[in-house]
Amino acid sequence: MKKATIKRILAGACAVAVAVLAPLSTSAAERSYSYIYDYWGDVQDAPNAYTCSKVFTSSELGLDVMLKSPQGLTVVGQKIYICDTGNNRIIEINRPTPQTLEVERIIDSFKGADNNTFVSPSDIQISDEGNIFIADTGNARILKLDKDLNYIMEFTKPNDKTLDPALVFQPTKLSIDSAERVYCVASGINKGLVKYEDDGTFAGFVGATPVTYDWTDYIWKKFATQEQRALMQNFVPTQYDNLYMDHEGFIYAVTGSGDSQDIKNGSVDVVRKLNLMGSDILVRNGEWPIIGDLYMGNGGGYEGASYFTDVTCFDNDIYVCLDKNRGRLFAYDDQGNMVIAFGGNGNMDGYFRRPVAIDHMDYDLFVLDELDCAITLFTPTEFGQQIYEAIDQFDKGFYEESEQSWRQVMALDGNYDLAYIGIGRALLRQKDYKGAMEYFELKYDDENYSKAYKQYRKQWVEDHIVQIVIVILAIFLIPLGIERYKKIKWEIEKAELDELKRNGG
Repeated sequence: MKKATIKRILAGACAVAVAVLAPLSTSAAERSYSYIYDYWGDVQDAPNAYTCSKVFTSSELGLDVMLKSPQGLTVVGQKIYICDTGNNRIIEINRPTPQTLEVERIIDSFKGADNNTFVSPSDIQISDEGNIFIADTGNARILKLDKDLNYIMEFTKPNDKTLDPALVFQPTKLSIDSAERVYCVASGINKGLVKYEDDGTFAGFVGATPVTYDWTDYIWKKFATQEQRALMQNFVPTQYDNLYMDHEGFIYAVTGSGDSQDIKNGSVDVVRKLNLMGSDILVRNGEWPIIGDLYMGNGGGYEGASYFTDVTCFDNDIYVCLDKNRGRLFAYDDQGNMVIAFGGNGNMDGYFRRPVAIDHMDYDLFVLDELDCAITLFTPTEFGQQIYEAIDQFDKGFYEESEQSWRQVMALDGNYDLAYIGIGRALLRQKDYKGAMEYFELKYDDENYSKAYKQYRKQWVEDHIVQIVIVILAIFLIPLGIERYKKIKWEIEKAELDELKRNGG
């Protein structure tokens, strides 16, 4: 009886433990999908800023011919364009409701040219006038069509003497500005982005990446034989993988190429923000470099640095980079701080096998998977919406509202560094410099702390200027007064002594 009783007690205790711990385990599993890096470089689980709302496969889209190795995805208004590369066609999709996608038309040919079909189209962009630009990779051209699919013109291999005459022009990714100037990434061209004027004239290369090399290799190469030099690595710029033009006309360009160690130590910038001159103006004030994952081990069968294959940017200057190595998305703010990281490789919804393209509609994210031949829709959670609201309010000058929104973010995750920094920045703009200093100090934000301290010191001087003047005057006048008093007293005493002497005293 005693043994049976003990067994029942132990079984009951185990059942209670399972019931209590199971929700905790589930919660931890859910939170580990999203994370950030703290000041010390440690991974901190974070609430999900995005949730996988739906995955649209070929069947979901109602396609008779399944997608095959799609490479490009572009969002324009409420429309989504997919480059179905393996089937040599473009899919135009409408989004009538938040959870619905409908195919509007399939574009596999156009009018007005002899060669009026595509071969391995890999990217597409739509201008403000509605003209369609297609990277027709297999046909070695960039096509420009009107909205009714009439041929307008094409952009071909640049007429540049520095290019190898045998090089086959293969444009893979492109972007266009408001004047319909074309910027493209082409395989085998590492001189930067290829730029064309709106009339098709080649305008040069933009934003070539800096060449990195080791000085010992450089010196050794000077003394090496021709055969030895042929076996050594050449010092050449890194080729871009993709680009995105934001609402202000700046180009975000990403590359996954480069040695993992060079990427980790910051000698290779895998994300660049190019102005009209091709100069990199990306702000990198974050605690860690903008490289995706900081740790590059071989866990789960994947090794090396994050490989950024695409990027998109919201109107509030938060940009999201797509890592095709580990299937993750990394969002950064305009200062270079990591906002959130989420995703991974796998077969479940919200995970990927080989993500190749990303774009956004408002704050919703669409990710195209080449192997799954599917589009994954991510929508912001309450946590993500609060972050975006706080940033938007700050950008619009509503600093008190931004502070309150950041406090709501902090209530959802007390370890979220950006919430503390966001509150500090909002207080800084409200001229509560002492309060701002406290929040910056909590998250070791030295740069912003210095700004707040400088203003706090200035404000303190202005608020206490009268007292300061009084103290300064007192410091100088009191000794003078004492000295003057002593002198007068001495003169009086001397006069009295002289008087006594004259009177025979």
